[in-house]
Amino acid sequence: MVNAIKGLFISCDIPMGQFIINYNASLPASHRFIIHILDNTHMFVQPNVADMIRNAMSEFRDQNSYEKPT
Repeated sequence: MVNAIKGLFISCDIPMGQFIINYNASLPASHRFIIHILDNTHMFVQPNVADMIRNAMSEFRDQNSYEKPT
């Protein structure tokens, strides 16, 4: 019998993949969203977490961006 799970396929570069993996690991076990990691740049995640991942990436970019002082 086949056990199938619906998921969202993510293809990214290695640093973003590591960011997503670390973000997933920082959550409690009941809220983790990675279904399967295929390699360093491809993974399946639960389909309902796309916006949560986008928000986390946006927040990370905002914290690590440099603004030239005026």
